[in-house]
Amino acid sequence: MSDAFRTALPQAPIGRIPVQDVRPVVDHGARPAKAVVDERFDVTATVFREGHDAVNASVVLTDPDGGEHVLPMTCTNPGLDTWVRTVSADRTGWWSYRVEGWSDPYGTWEHDATIKVRADVDTELMLEEGALVLERALAEVERTAEQKAVLQAAVRGLRDTSKPPAVRLKAGTDAAVEDELGERPLRDMVSPSAEHALLVERELALSGAWYEIFPRSEGATYDEKEHRWTTGTLRTAMKRLPAIAAMGFDVVYLTPIHPIGQAAKKGPNNTLDARPEDPGSPYAIGSPDGGHDAIHPDLGDFDDFDAFVAEAERLGMEVAMDLALQCSPDHPWVAEHPEWFTTRADGSIAYAENPPKKYQDIYPVNFDNDPEGIYTEVRRVMQVWIDHGVKIFRVDNPHTKPVEFWQWLIADVAKDHPEVIWLAEAFTKPAMMHTLGKIGFQQSYTYYAWRNTAADLREYLTELSGEAAAYMRPSFWPTTHDILTPYMQFGGTAAWKLRAVLAATLVPTYGIYAGYELMEHVARPGAEEQIDNEKYEFKNRRWEDYEEGGPKEGRSLAGYLTRINEIRRAHPALHRLRDIRFHHVDDENFLAFSKRRRLPDGTDDVVVVVANLDPHSTRATTLRLDMAALGLESGDSFLAHDLVTDEQWTWQRDNYIRLGPEVEPVHVIAVRRPW
Repeated sequence: MSDAFRTALPQAPIGRIPVQDVRPVVDHGARPAKAVVDERFDVTATVFREGHDAVNASVVLTDPDGGEHVLPMTCTNPGLDTWVRTVSADRTGWWSYRVEGWSDPYGTWEHDATIKVRADVDTELMLEEGALVLERALAEVERTAEQKAVLQAAVRGLRDTSKPPAVRLKAGTDAAVEDELGERPLRDMVSPSAEHALLVERELALSGAWYEIFPRSEGATYDEKEHRWTTGTLRTAMKRLPAIAAMGFDVVYLTPIHPIGQAAKKGPNNTLDARPEDPGSPYAIGSPDGGHDAIHPDLGDFDDFDAFVAEAERLGMEVAMDLALQCSPDHPWVAEHPEWFTTRADGSIAYAENPPKKYQDIYPVNFDNDPEGIYTEVRRVMQVWIDHGVKIFRVDNPHTKPVEFWQWLIADVAKDHPEVIWLAEAFTKPAMMHTLGKIGFQQSYTYYAWRNTAADLREYLTELSGEAAAYMRPSFWPTTHDILTPYMQFGGTAAWKLRAVLAATLVPTYGIYAGYELMEHVARPGAEEQIDNEKYEFKNRRWEDYEEGGPKEGRSLAGYLTRINEIRRAHPALHRLRDIRFHHVDDENFLAFSKRRRLPDGTDDVVVVVANLDPHSTRATTLRLDMAALGLESGDSFLAHDLVTDEQWTWQRDNYIRLGPEVEPVHVIAVRRPW
């Protein structure tokens, strides 16, 4: 390659002190990394220099007001140049961070002086050079009088010729001097990396417990004589909210509440022979009563919706709306904007298909025919619900719409409503799921429902809690109105307990679909979803039979879910994703992991979860804990408090474990003080 060609190649300046491989960085810095308030994460970089002079590094966090916070980094592998600092942000907004490499004159002097003074080489010269470096540090770096006193005493000690050289050297290399210069260093040749964006959001964007309902089922009744259903309403659904709140959920998620089309309406179990009295799928949105900005008249009106939202807020919950950008053939958009849909060669509008599945009652929106018109209309619809108090949207099948549309919509909403949270219901290829997270979705559904072995879960959580945690936050659902896996169909009570506990503890956000308490486990033949699916018909679960001691008393898991959520609220370690650590268990059917979080009072909250993933057999095995991951020494003992059963044991590194359907399928252990 010629010199002229080399010169022509564009190159970013390397900096006097090279700073390389800064992380986390999303798409080479094109997208922001994400965190929530007080979420701790590591910033790492490779920082080095030529020769033998000391090099050092700092993270500079810039807050939304432009204030800079310079934080010292630590080299984790001396000689290999990897530097790290755990950081967090104390409020929401747009932050940024960069890594600065710099020459460390004090570190250089300390290294050389320690060698030379002990060897009595240039002793007086080295001691005087140390005093001059500290005087520079006093003159060039702002310090309080108390902080200055530490360095002033060191200068005097270095120049005190009445003392032996070793004593004078000790004055300049004392731990107090090192600590002061570690916090407020003298930095030469400061070389910054590129600035990287950091979006800091509210806690619920990372951590929360969701509960899904079909409002029309809550309060629905069936007349045995007339063989006819009476629909539930927003007002009757509101009566269910105290029970949901009492179980400890943070979010109540509503499947679509809009008018439902009659054209190609689906009957029970997704059949095409619907009767007039069948309600149809709420995902077939739109009728002469309105579209995405309207409420099904059977459910009530906006006064009823506002009352529902207000009651949820009074009980400490938020309402999540289902945003399904698709239309019934009866939707007003179909008549007013036929260009927003795909027309086939015979002139008909194409309905939705996911072979072999067919959705004759749904028209997908074609975002390419009139993007400006569609974008504007969807943004208007979003504002309707935001104005009625909705701050969370669960987006149905976002992977079937253009990514650039979601990037624009989420950013446009965030200009005036940065508190809005978006959950992507995208069961699709990893590249799409990751990209949706990168461009704005705070949370994503995952493949948790199909990850049932210890090896699969370890692999999956290692992926989710690694670099992906900078932009994609997983939401774990054991079942949904679309998903009922064979594990849940045939696993019995142990499976239903186990999968709820794992969902609630492996990741910070998890969700439960109404009826989970009752272990509704019968699938429609040939499908991994419930028979008599609530998507196509009313369902009266007769909650009063369970809440008031009726004939099915004892079969409900409501108390179990309540306990899980109590544990989550009491243990902040479970509110974070990146801190998960796995532990060894001899039996491959077991999964063991821990989470550890430093609290404001300086103590650690540590939780260990051990689960037997075989729901059919009670098994015994040995658990070997990584004691360092728990903040303990290898020979320590501790009090293991099982938060599910309230039992307590003394545990060490190696522990006998017996779990399964005959006892309990899982331990959730709070690690108490070492003994």
